[in-house]
Amino acid sequence: MRNKILICLIFFAIFDLIIPFPVAAVLLIYVLFFKPIWFKDCVKDIYNFKES
Repeated sequence: MRNKILICLIFFAIFDLIIPFPVAAVLLIYVLFFKPIWFKDCVKDIYNFKES
C-alpha cells in the first residue's frame, strides 16, 4: 500500500512540474464533496483503525 501511494505522489509531482495544475487541491475538493469509499479505506489502512 505504501509503495502504491508513493508512486502516485511521485506521478502527481512530475505531472505538476510539466503542467502546473493544482492536483492536490482538486483531489481535496473531490474528497470533500463526494466522500469516496476508497478514501475512507485508505485512512483506515494508514491509521490502522479497527471498526467495532
